Amino acid sequence: MHELEQEDPIPQGDLALQITALPRETNGFGDIFGGWLVAQMDLAGTAMASKIAGGRVATVAIDRMAFLVPVAVGSQLSFYTQALESGRSSIQLMIEVWSDDPASGDWRKVTEAVLVFVAIDGSGRTRPLPPRR
Repeated sequence: MHELEQEDPIPQGDLALQITALPRETNGFGDIFGGWLVAQMDLAGTAMASKIAGGRVATVAIDRMAFLVPVAVGSQLSFYTQALESGRSSIQLMIEVWSDDPASGDWRKVTEAVLVFVAIDGSGRTRPLPPRR
């Protein structure tokens, strides 16, 4: 993991998605479902990976995931992506999720994970990444 216990943490990478956590995404305790949060991370990662790949990508792995704090309904979530490594056809991204809780005003890191994407062609077959600019 990257440094989860930073003294004065700031998001790493580029803002890829912002969304408000709604009541329909909660469990019986009123917290946002972890699975919903992972799906939003995948959307944010796909947006960035498709830019790098110059087209269609597929998620092939999620590695090193950690949930740090629960997410309350109404929280504004910000998803930051940072490219860690690229291979012939793969892209490894760190995705961090930050929460701005409207009730408390707290700005805090909610979770982070490393997701791996591969570039694919129109037939769903792996293709090489374009040359870096």
